[in-house]
Amino acid sequence: MSKYRSALPPDLALSGRHVALEPMQLTHVDDLIGAARDGELWRLKVTEVPDAKGMPAFVKSSLEKREQGAHLPFIVRRLSDQRIVGTTSYYRLDDINRNLSIGYTWYSESVQNTLVNTETKLLLLTQAFERAACISVQWHTHHENTRSQAAIRRLGASFEGILRNDRILSDGRIRHTHCFSMLDTEWPASKAFLNGRLEKYSL
Repeated sequence: MSKYRSALPPDLALSGRHVALEPMQLTHVDDLIGAARDGELWRLKVTEVPDAKGMPAFVKSSLEKREQGAHLPFIVRRLSDQRIVGTTSYYRLDDINRNLSIGYTWYSESVQNTLVNTETKLLLLTQAFERAACISVQWHTHHENTRSQAAIRRLGASFEGILRNDRILSDGRIRHTHCFSMLDTEWPASKAFLNGRLEKYSL
């Protein structure tokens, strides 16, 4: 087994000082419904977050993609109170070219713009670059999700371009996908940035 695959097993779990990323399970459905209810995230137009009715199908689909080796979906648990506050995934796993994408990420409104996302990204990028030996990590966002695009740029990722008419969303709207990437040579600066943000949160 390659270093890439050995570092990205189906049961991968990552833990930091503030959050833990655990492999998604069917038993997480109710907690994810609660996480999405904080802020009524299903009403957002720049990302697709399932409501209570759609959450079981979302989790089932995520687990099927994991079985196929296409996704590694995680729930994000805040360690201070053990509450599940969102989800994120590795996807487009490419062993041969040693790259992957990070996405399908959403958080309860009450934890947005906190250390939750900062440490989540630090854990995911550390695993990708330092253990899986990735040479590139990518992100893909909705063309109107300027908040997400700004956050990705702050990480040190570069804008690569736009895939026009890339997706038809569940409500029939068309998404143009903004693409970003970070190279392994750019990771040290990003790591320093993320650790610096965590230190500020801790003050």
